[in-house]
Amino acid sequence: MAETDAASDYPSIDPSTFDLIVLGTGLPESILAAAASSAGKSVLHLDPNPFYGSHFSSFLLHSFSSFLHSHHPTASEQPPPSTPIDAGEFSVADLKTRPLYSHIEISSYSETLDTSSRGFSIDLSGPRILFCADPVVDLMLKSGASHHLEFKSVDASFVYREGKIWPVPDSREGIFKDRSLGLTEKSQLMRFFKLARGHLGLAEEGGEERRVSEEDLESPFVEFLQKQRLPPKIKSMILYAIAMADYDQEDPVACKKQIKTKDGMESLALYHSSVGRFHNAPGAFIYPIYGQGELPQAFCRCAAVKGALYVLRMPVTSLLLDKEYGHYKGVRLASGQDLFSHQLVMDPSFIIPQSVSSPSLDMPHEGSYLTEVRNTPSPLMKVARAVCITRGSIQPDFSNLLVVYPPRSLLPEQVTSVRAVQLSSNVLVCPPDLFVIYLSTLCDNADQGKEALQAAMSSLLVLPRESSKHGTPEVNEDIKVETKPDLLWSALYVHDLTEVLSDTVCSCPMPDGNIDYRDLLKSTTMLFHKMYPQEQLFPEAVVSENTEDDKASID
Repeated sequence: MAETDAASDYPSIDPSTFDLIVLGTGLPESILAAAASSAGKSVLHLDPNPFYGSHFSSFLLHSFSSFLHSHHPTASEQPPPSTPIDAGEFSVADLKTRPLYSHIEISSYSETLDTSSRGFSIDLSGPRILFCADPVVDLMLKSGASHHLEFKSVDASFVYREGKIWPVPDSREGIFKDRSLGLTEKSQLMRFFKLARGHLGLAEEGGEERRVSEEDLESPFVEFLQKQRLPPKIKSMILYAIAMADYDQEDPVACKKQIKTKDGMESLALYHSSVGRFHNAPGAFIYPIYGQGELPQAFCRCAAVKGALYVLRMPVTSLLLDKEYGHYKGVRLASGQDLFSHQLVMDPSFIIPQSVSSPSLDMPHEGSYLTEVRNTPSPLMKVARAVCITRGSIQPDFSNLLVVYPPRSLLPEQVTSVRAVQLSSNVLVCPPDLFVIYLSTLCDNADQGKEALQAAMSSLLVLPRESSKHGTPEVNEDIKVETKPDLLWSALYVHDLTEVLSDTVCSCPMPDGNIDYRDLLKSTTMLFHKMYPQEQLFPEAVVSENTEDDKASID
């Protein structure tokens, strides 16, 4: 009787057959749903949560803590693999979830901080910002998602080196005005940017368009920068604050991903194209008002306009499989209703049952048949993240800013970059006079990642019972840093990176360790074309002819 009552709490869904069913409303899943709907596919988008965004959501402060703990491992063993059950016409394989967040530490240091305030909107996958010329921005303009979003400019970016915080010039004027650069450094940086612009075909009229040789383009970017005789400070800015390198590019042993010169030049092109793209966002970066959780919601709205059906608070309990070969056929909801589709996309919380096999095979196949769409980091690679709430800005003259800590800048054993983004109440993520700071770094294990984050936090903030282990960083006087702000609340946590897998049952990735969404969009686009090789991404969408209307969304 109780099961019947529980089932009656869920609505019946009609129709019962779709081209695509999507489980979870994270950003990759939402882009796929919107793209499929735009291509004329019938789409059902489900989420067991009462909110949109899944692992790309923005939360109220108390809800943020609750979500982390709800996805924390409660047992040392993983759930056993499900065995399909014979249920009439189909076999039924239970759909299980896996814990994704671990080593959670949440601390409150202020009795006056109202953790129940609705003035907070905390990103789960921070820090994240977008280049103004980011492909995701172009996709939002193309798909119409930009009509549901507003952005603010990130005021400035900095790089941390030798105990000092240095501004990253974002234009020729910025280089000339930067008092932290000497005349020689300004000349060297201008000469390099002139070379980069010439290679990219952006030289000024009458200027020389020098092309970088193919040999240099295939060489490590760090070696190319050394050939240009750039000083260490300038080289560090280019590698880690513009090209956004994750690993120590000068240590071939520790570096798991070395940037080639051609990739570095592409990053320079993106950075250059981003500066001043929108008239009211003079810098290279923007951030969505109300938080990153607005992005998946915007794509969900686009999908709904094209006919996608949305049902929140709807758990899926199992997959329906063909009895003979184990091919995917549909899903069973918590209500007991069976729904069918040609394709299924799931967020990374779900474990694809091993009994699912590929319909491309003519013979039975034991185990899953899944195609890896993208080479991701090692399964053991993790992302350590931190969220801090402070009273006062890192830099009194700036509200929203980026700070990059290159490898080895904080600790001798630090082999990956640490990135920090500070946001203020002018992007509506916290109450007035407070600030939210996000930090993240790639790591092999939780201790390594959290040690790097705590060192970065110590360099920026006054920590309760702060250890003198890392010392107090020297501050560049030109940046006018007077005192470090007090830490009121913090959260540290770790999650694994997951692979993108595709077949008739597809698994989307967890948020990666990047500061932007370029890699995520690339893998999502590849997944869409794997599912629908004859379709284009948003074929019916046309970029607005009124560019001022588009720019108006960047407040």
